[in-house]
Amino acid sequence: MSGQIRYSDEFKAKVALEALKNEQTVVELASRFGVHPTMIHGWKPKLLEGASGVFVRGSKQAP
Repeated sequence: MSGQIRYSDEFKAKVALEALKNEQTVVELASRFGVHPTMIHGWKPKLLEGASGVFVRGSKQAP
């Protein structure tokens, strides 16, 4: 057993969006969602990098 928890992409996006709102600190969000603050700091830039894919035309695949 690896001991690692695997979070879904939807969960990561939800947490990262909350972090981008700047309504709570990363530490508060980490406590609320039960994750380490470092993980949230890693998910935020990934969300921002992939956000432009939402607006791609003609693609039927999810980015």
